[in-house]
Amino acid sequence: MRMPFLTPSRPAALAALGLCLAPLASAAETLKIDADHSSVTFRVRHLFTKVQGRFQKFEGSVDFDEKNLGASKVSATIQAASVDTNVEVRDKDLRSKRFFDVERYPTLTFASSGVHDTSGNRGKLRGTLTMHGVSKEVVLDTEFLGKGKDPWGNTRYGFHAETKVNRKDFGMAWNEVVEAGGVLVGDEVEISLDVEAVPAAR
Repeated sequence: MRMPFLTPSRPAALAALGLCLAPLASAAETLKIDADHSSVTFRVRHLFTKVQGRFQKFEGSVDFDEKNLGASKVSATIQAASVDTNVEVRDKDLRSKRFFDVERYPTLTFASSGVHDTSGNRGKLRGTLTMHGVSKEVVLDTEFLGKGKDPWGNTRYGFHAETKVNRKDFGMAWNEVVEAGGVLVGDEVEISLDVEAVPAAR
């Protein structure tokens, strides 16, 4: 004989299943980038050598799923006026309309759309980079370097990422032809990020 009072209704059964699965669906840890222990650097050719620079002011967050890297998400904002190549005259030029045009475009932003081709602690982070008012999809080669506690008991996470972009794709096409042939500034920009992040305050 069927005993309906022992058989849960369909909605109740689905609700119970949802409660069981909820912890599995939210395994990501929300982290805040520690700018004091992180760096956003770039390299671009000038004639025969490469000049290195960095951005001094930036912030961002990482929704990091250590057991499923493909579920992780990243967002970041960089203050364009904080560009620093250790030469003030050059930095002033980079802030001008010939390059970043910081008065019109004060920030660079990145928002991830997915992590692909994961293998171990590595993966390809795909997302949209907006720079100089232009948004383009970019792919960063990323690596999770590990996590651990600092001397004060705070858990810290380490990441490294690299990519290359063509500055002309972002509307920064200024250049000068030099006497020996070729141009003064290269088009390809190498970008490197070393990020230390901590759990966001709850």
